[in-house]
Amino acid sequence: MREEHRLLADSAARFFRERWVPQAAAWREAGIVPRACWREAGAQGLLCVSTPEAFGGGGGDFAHEAAIMIEQSRANLSGFGGALHSAIVAPYILHYGSDEQKRRWLPRMATGELVGAIAMTEPGTGSDLQAITTHALRDGDDYVLTGAKTFITNGQHANLIVVVAKTDRGAGAKGTSLLVLETDGPDGRPVAGFRRGRKLDKVGLKAQDTSELFFDGVRVPAANLLGGREGQGFVQLMEQLPQERLIIAVQGIGAMERALAETLAYVKERKAFGRPIWDFQNTKFRLAEVQAAVLAARAFVDACIVAHLKGELDAARAALAKAWVSEQQCKVMDECLQLFGGYGYMMEYPIAELYVDARVQRIYGGTNEIMKELASRFM
Repeated sequence: MREEHRLLADSAARFFRERWVPQAAAWREAGIVPRACWREAGAQGLLCVSTPEAFGGGGGDFAHEAAIMIEQSRANLSGFGGALHSAIVAPYILHYGSDEQKRRWLPRMATGELVGAIAMTEPGTGSDLQAITTHALRDGDDYVLTGAKTFITNGQHANLIVVVAKTDRGAGAKGTSLLVLETDGPDGRPVAGFRRGRKLDKVGLKAQDTSELFFDGVRVPAANLLGGREGQGFVQLMEQLPQERLIIAVQGIGAMERALAETLAYVKERKAFGRPIWDFQNTKFRLAEVQAAVLAARAFVDACIVAHLKGELDAARAALAKAWVSEQQCKVMDECLQLFGGYGYMMEYPIAELYVDARVQRIYGGTNEIMKELASRFM
């Protein structure tokens, strides 16, 4: 981190602590972060910080995004989908969009007027993106989009959705394209044929509006195709997935560091048999092992960020980072929760939320089994 990254991290941490943490329990109960928070994050300069200033962003790099992600994870605010919006959706537009597309969408993403989502996963496909059935057929100046997506982060709030669809159903992966759907029509109502399904009831990430999305003959302007021609979608996804997987690892670092800090504070205060739990050798040994895992994971992720900033982070290394760090995260949460005893199982303690939120890290962004298979191909 350079000084500018530290200053951004300090500013983000203070904002999260003072403004959002006091509301987090209510958001968990409601199952969603209020839409107004997107505008608030935009006003604080916490959205699209790696997007060039020419397109309304912060003009920074991925390290600036990582600084915010780590502080959000440390604050235990898993419900806000800003990382996906800023560091996954916006880069698709930045890297593959036309100048007109960038100027139309990115400035409004930076302010929070537009909330981004990416619709990849389908009910029957999981990690196999080549097997998607959602399709978009050209009809004059539009594509007619039909299909269903699930597990979509920001699904209830998103009004700018990058949809992965087949524009040639007979061409396999080469028939995949990315279309950008603006869900609101000129009258402010949802465009015809678009419908949001359930806000899904998950084991963790309770405040995150993960949803189903349905497209029943939605007309999307052909001008909203990313890349200018059909069939580039699979390559575009493969080029951007390493950053998505690095994001998952980065978020895991912040969560592990928070879990270790919470547990150290607890065991030094809580007493058993007349003395602090910290005084027991088992506690010290367990937490020494946890600290080693956290330090090793942080060093690995820092090295991956440096490589990514140089353009040297390949798909195999990103896959390994996602898989290994998320597995360490789950182990760390389990060890820490155990030291809280029965209180660790109570949602009023942050460790409980950190524990349940960690489990999905091994699933989304490509399951860890797929990550290991991918990494092994380059060994």
